[in-house]
Amino acid sequence: MSAQGKRLFTCCRATLRIIGRLTAMAGLLAACVALFYLWKLFPARNPWPRRFLAGIAGIAGVRIRTTGTLAPGRRLILANHVSWIDVPALAATAGSAFVAHDGLAGVPLLRWLCAMNDTVFIARHDRASIGGQIDALRAALADKHTITVFPEGTTSDGRALLPFKSALLAALDPMAGGIAVQPVWLDYGAQTSAIAWVAQEPGMANFKRILARARPVDLTIHFLEPLAEQALADRKSMATAASQAITEAMTCFRTPLQNLPRLS
Repeated sequence: MSAQGKRLFTCCRATLRIIGRLTAMAGLLAACVALFYLWKLFPARNPWPRRFLAGIAGIAGVRIRTTGTLAPGRRLILANHVSWIDVPALAATAGSAFVAHDGLAGVPLLRWLCAMNDTVFIARHDRASIGGQIDALRAALADKHTITVFPEGTTSDGRALLPFKSALLAALDPMAGGIAVQPVWLDYGAQTSAIAWVAQEPGMANFKRILARARPVDLTIHFLEPLAEQALADRKSMATAASQAITEAMTCFRTPLQNLPRLS
């Protein structure tokens, strides 16, 4: 087979993988939406948005491992942000709702799906509304079990952290009792550069690129120790302490394999 023929064959296989995975996702969505509205007849917390997101991760070929322990009770997760995969992976392992940029709210289907999972929308560039956004996050923390914030404010290349933005952590300033603040490192290992959604790549292009992969996506979620009481003095202390904890984990877990703790 010629080089051009091989490229065409590879492209066709990738396209078929995308179509197959999108079809499976559509079927999963239809089933979970029906079960979501049926479950609303009962007073218990509706599990189907998180099960849908967990299923999306599986269909996309994501294999998740974890280290550490998820903090008990109500918790605010502060995580690095590499890809759209981060969201279904944390929904699957932590049952988390999320804080998301209000740009998603402009897409009706995404807004509908995000609302099902109790997403808190914020306008990062609208300083005039920051007070209302803080109130919305504070109310969500009081009502939901787990909320995840990506303090970098955007996706990175995954090799190092972008500066953590502390503005939204004002929802915990002063610190509300009974809420653990837990740093989490999302580690895509050697595949990080191939997975990361960076630069000017459109979101849909990144989505399709990952669905086209033949190889699975290996993701290790490191649940780090919750922040100590002295780190909760104010929002800037929280942001700094969480950033330092994740950076230290990156250094530790990238040492030779024999020095790594066993993955669960």
